[in-house]
Amino acid sequence: MLTRLSNYFLKTLREDPADAEVASHKLLVRAGYIRRQSPGVFAWLPLGLRVKGRIEQIVREEMIAAGAHEVHFPAMLPREAYEATGRWEEYGDNMFRLQDRHGADHLLAPTHEEAFTVMVKDIIASYKDLPLMLFQIQDKYRDEARPRAGLLRGREFTMKDAYSFDVSDAGLDASYQKQRDAYERIFQRLGLEYVIVSADAGAMGGSRSEEFLLPIGIGEDTFVRSDGGYAANVEAYVTPAPEAIPFDGQPEARVFDSPDTPTIDTLVAHANAVLPREDGRAWTAADTLKNVVLAVTSPEGERSLVIVGIPGDREADLKRAEVAFGGFEVEPATAADFAKHPGLVKGYIGPGTLDAPVLGEESATGIRYLLDPRVVPGTSWITGANADEKHVASLVAGRDFAADGTAEVAAVRDGDPAPDGSGPISTARGMEIGHVFQLGRKYAEALGLKVLDENGKLVTVTMGSYGIGVTRIMAILAELHHDDRGLIWPRAIAPFDVHLVATGKDPEVFALAEKLAADLDSAGVEVLFDDRPKVSPGVKFGDAELIGVPRVVVVGRDATEGFAEVWDRAAGTKEKVALADVPALFGA
Repeated sequence: MLTRLSNYFLKTLREDPADAEVASHKLLVRAGYIRRQSPGVFAWLPLGLRVKGRIEQIVREEMIAAGAHEVHFPAMLPREAYEATGRWEEYGDNMFRLQDRHGADHLLAPTHEEAFTVMVKDIIASYKDLPLMLFQIQDKYRDEARPRAGLLRGREFTMKDAYSFDVSDAGLDASYQKQRDAYERIFQRLGLEYVIVSADAGAMGGSRSEEFLLPIGIGEDTFVRSDGGYAANVEAYVTPAPEAIPFDGQPEARVFDSPDTPTIDTLVAHANAVLPREDGRAWTAADTLKNVVLAVTSPEGERSLVIVGIPGDREADLKRAEVAFGGFEVEPATAADFAKHPGLVKGYIGPGTLDAPVLGEESATGIRYLLDPRVVPGTSWITGANADEKHVASLVAGRDFAADGTAEVAAVRDGDPAPDGSGPISTARGMEIGHVFQLGRKYAEALGLKVLDENGKLVTVTMGSYGIGVTRIMAILAELHHDDRGLIWPRAIAPFDVHLVATGKDPEVFALAEKLAADLDSAGVEVLFDDRPKVSPGVKFGDAELIGVPRVVVVGRDATEGFAEVWDRAAGTKEKVALADVPALFGA
């Protein structure tokens, strides 16, 4: 059916919305695709639903081609299954919780692993029913503390989530690969560049996790890659530990006065002034050991401190720290934290020693002490002496001090070695567009999903989970495909095949435009027909450019002579074409 702008539910805006930060947010609101309801929550208008539906259809086709069956779960789910897996508490404040009139707890699902697991448990009983892959396209809800950038990070969003169920680990590997391959086809059809990176599984759990990241400057994720093929989310990067160094011949540790040196820069300057190196090289921040005090808070609200020693030329990365500490909330220790631990001398904290009196001070604080993987036995450091305005030089790891373990909290930077030996890494910004997990048996164990194997023995099913952010992809495509006048959708997901504009006041021009629109429509071409009377050509052209249908046909003053103007927004061209030849341009 022909879509006419004269009675279409559409209102474009000339000004950017005040709360919009990025191009996609500005343009999707101005062009009449979405409208804000509250922070991170948007209503979908007819144009928006059409584009969203086309993206969903590409995803649906490739899921079915991979052997998955489509289902649909409610967004509101009961507490019990999420409590059994531990995620009722683990998600913390990111989960929307509510009670019904009877006091029963429910949630707005941030993800549906539990629901799928319980349903499969109710239906299948034998290995003969496996392998099985199910998927849905459904809204998810996460109470983001700072929703931003329109559809890129919202509290309500549409996601395709798929789940595989297998009787063996080998079966899971095969299902995982099918989904991974389907993702590559989806992103290729959408024209999206992607990098597949190793990732942390986070609250999802599981043994293998990979993200599909789109390299883009506004991305919230940092990833690393080497020319040799290594790629990982920065949180999943594992620092290669250097070889240990012999203790033999290393100078003894010695405490020195270091007044007014609470920072690495002031410490390095002072050390170069009072402790010149024998080899003539200047001390640098890389020679110092920075002891970072972090506060780790569990989902239950239990707060504890941990100290991590990292090379002084590195900063702590709190995202990496959260992964290192099991996904718990991590922040720098506060003044109140230090007040509770008077043994911590801020600005002069050190690791203590294997023999505390060497430093002349009691160094025990009762706080767990961890080290960066680079701080291997035999490495020598300048670091705090746990006494006001005192540091210690030539403190050797393994000889003079030890730790309770290692922790990956130091920032990753360009030039660091890839852990697989494939060369130095470079860092880049990216945005997650898909994520695949090998969940293993975590959820099946918690919820009792077992089947009889071929020997009649009950075995626990192994699972995979596979997600694609549909609404995020729509926003990303808007980010990638626009100019200073408006959106320019890729043809595969554009709301219409052609935007037909009738201009002027001549009834004959409108009649010719009407006939062309009808011919295209009858040939199966989806047409957005701007037939609005008494609207100026300038307004119509502005709307056509803003809305972003990639091909625009203008039927104007040349129509009575048998010609129309055809715009290719992506190519930036405008061409005079005979009216009779226009349908052939669209396969009609």
